Amino acid sequence: MKTNTIITIGRQYGSAGREIGYKIAEDFGIKLYDKEMLARAAKESGICEEIFETHDEKPTNSFLYSLVMDTYSMGYAGSAYNDMPLNHKVFLAQFDTIKKIADEGPCILVGRCADYALESYDNVVSVFIHADLEARISRISRIYDLPANKAKDRIVKTDKKRASYYNYYTNKRWGDADSYELCLNSSKLGIEGAAKAIEQYVLFKEGISDKQI
Repeated sequence: MKTNTIITIGRQYGSAGREIGYKIAEDFGIKLYDKEMLARAAKESGICEEIFETHDEKPTNSFLYSLVMDTYSMGYAGSAYNDMPLNHKVFLAQFDTIKKIADEGPCILVGRCADYALESYDNVVSVFIHADLEARISRISRIYDLPANKAKDRIVKTDKKRASYYNYYTNKRWGDADSYELCLNSSKLGIEGAAKAIEQYVLFKEGISDKQI
């Protein structure tokens, strides 16, 4: 299968969003970017990669933290940029990198407000993967060998961070159906089924576009 579409995937923690993305990437023969976005953004911006990892989908409102860590930040010129809090610099660098990756061709971008960064692009399908809480608890418990209560606590905290990050930097709400083109429940469809559903949606949409052209 071939596609000309860029797919962005937002996901609840434990919903297997990344694994679904990898399955789609394999079937379409395109690249998936997750943590790779951070390494590339760090290289291109000159900001230390560890700072990207620290801020990854975690908005920080600590002025003192930004002030201290800002001594490690380099790359962008101009007083307006230099006066920004570090978390804003990291977001802007990541934002630029997402656009550069998208300009290179079809791919899959996981998290990090990629749907917002690419909202002006015509060839983007934004997807949100969610799953029933019990299924997510079971998955996280199995992967990380955690008791159910610990797994649930990790899920709640991670989702809260992702929602705060997305809501802070975009004009949309994390997880709301109105914020995405397609929302799927992976606990109903499974990884394979969710991947196939997204692939069929993308191919169908491209077929409509081709007919209109």
